[in-house]
Amino acid sequence: MSEEKTSWHPGEIVPASGIYACDCGREHHWSTDVKGHRFPPLPTDCPGGFWTLQTQAHPEDRVS
Repeated sequence: MSEEKTSWHPGEIVPASGIYACDCGREHHWSTDVKGHRFPPLPTDCPGGFWTLQTQAHPEDRVS
């Protein structure tokens, strides 16, 4: 069985509704995303490359 994915590129399908942060480490870029939609592009001034889940909107749903 494969490991759970923990980060997603802009344009990928959102696996679970929640609040996502960029991976740049500055904790200043946040995005509220809905399951089934696509991740937005990262802000132009962000040096990160991925979105990571910070708070899941429906904890009973698993991110896979």
